Amino acid sequence: MNRAELSAALRALRQASGKEAKAVARGAAMSGSKLSKIENGSVMPSVVDVEQILTAIGVSDDVKAEYLSVARAAATETTAWRLYRRLGYHRKQQQIQAIEARTTLLRLFQPSLVPGLLQTPEYVQAVLGRMQLGEDQMSRAIGARLARQHILYEPGRHLRFIVTESVLRWRIVPPLVMAGQLDKLISVSRLPSVDLRVVPLSVRQTDFPSHSFSVKDDRLVTVETIHAELAVTDPRDVALYVRKFEGFEQVALSGNAMRSLITGIRDEFLRQQETD
Repeated sequence: MNRAELSAALRALRQASGKEAKAVARGAAMSGSKLSKIENGSVMPSVVDVEQILTAIGVSDDVKAEYLSVARAAATETTAWRLYRRLGYHRKQQQIQAIEARTTLLRLFQPSLVPGLLQTPEYVQAVLGRMQLGEDQMSRAIGARLARQHILYEPGRHLRFIVTESVLRWRIVPPLVMAGQLDKLISVSRLPSVDLRVVPLSVRQTDFPSHSFSVKDDRLVTVETIHAELAVTDPRDVALYVRKFEGFEQVALSGNAMRSLITGIRDEFLRQQETD
């Protein structure tokens, strides 16, 4: 089977399972229209699409491995943000949630913003506000992002976050709102499933942040660029991101030292609020 035959093979698998297209699409966190286009070959599925469809169908691990190896023929895939805007950002959040639901170990490095799983509603609104969404789309996108945060409280998860100190100081919301966001980071850092670390500006570095990325179980890396999201699945490339994450992990503050740093910055925002 080659990549050109993949769409027909996915349709055949779904039909053999006896599951309706609507049920599979819902389980794969995509629209029925998108699944239909994938099955008839008018849209080439990404690795993520294939994995979610196969999971929704309920195939064996051997079958999944065979189909994913075909999908990984193009090891790095790019999806422009304008496509997500057309489909609705809430659907993108639902897709991420479906991937995270199958992830035991999540590593996320963020040099620019508070990670989505740790954001307050006000911070989410500020982040999504730059996308110029309509009122309904904005409301659905915020709700979908916040719904993802249930994973923080699920047993058996290992969620490792590294942010730079600049993330804690980047003022995209008013001082009082930012103080509330930092309070949430302190609170979430005490959850048993969460390992939150901060790379302080005062520590000499041997590497550069470059950009944010997340690694799911050593099988998938997602990278956000200005114009698009990249999905990386080649094991050799995934290993590069794991090593970069581990490098920053070694110089990042954790535990009480991390919380002390965040508390100090939060207090700075509170003082700013008093003088504004």
